[in-house]
Amino acid sequence: MGATRRTPQDIMYEAWEADQSQQRIALARKALKVSPLCADAYVLLAEEDAGSVEEVLDYYEKGVAAGEVPLGPEGFEEYAGHFWGFLETRPYMRARAGLAAALRRLGQHQEAIDHYQAMLELNPNDNQGIRYVLAGHFLARDDIKALKKLLKQYEDDCAAAWLYTRALLAFRENDPGAEKLAEEAWLANSHVPGVLSGKQPLVASPDGYITLGGEDEAADDVEENDQPGKPRPAPSSG
Repeated sequence: MGATRRTPQDIMYEAWEADQSQQRIALARKALKVSPLCADAYVLLAEEDAGSVEEVLDYYEKGVAAGEVPLGPEGFEEYAGHFWGFLETRPYMRARAGLAAALRRLGQHQEAIDHYQAMLELNPNDNQGIRYVLAGHFLARDDIKALKKLLKQYEDDCAAAWLYTRALLAFRENDPGAEKLAEEAWLANSHVPGVLSGKQPLVASPDGYITLGGEDEAADDVEENDQPGKPRPAPSSG
């Protein structure tokens, strides 16, 4: 019997495990030779091969288009409301998150917001942390009405970024409950004020996962509000 032919996604799993960037890029291009509909290959090339923001945008646009095809209208209809729960949707969602971030970097803020809001409609459970990015956009644009609506949509979220955003909004509006909200935020992550003031350094996550209540979570929250545009790393309780 002959060897089983690897799918483009199999090649991408190998690419993500590769240590060297050039090896990852080569494997992504190999995946695209097998099928030009490998959305994750475009995502990797956008992250590691693009030489300009415009090229990043082009890769992500190709990734979104490639991810749409295998899903088809039927897939969008069937999976809407719990999109991330199906593995076949994830390359598309990764590409679309990257596309929105690239649009933001190019100053196309409303277009980025439109993508993020559409992604939350597809997947309200928001496994990618899109709501944190979107909240940063709304704060930057002083769109308080939209921010309040988003905060209410995820009112049970106890992440530090969410709690500090709620506290900030409460203080801006002279809400009598602002101090209580600020205390809740501090208890969730006491490092954020120090990082904001510059008294504590930005500490990056060593493995791509943020530690709830940790210095890396504080750094990620502050960076996201300074320049929204990327999905947050996955949380870790460790």
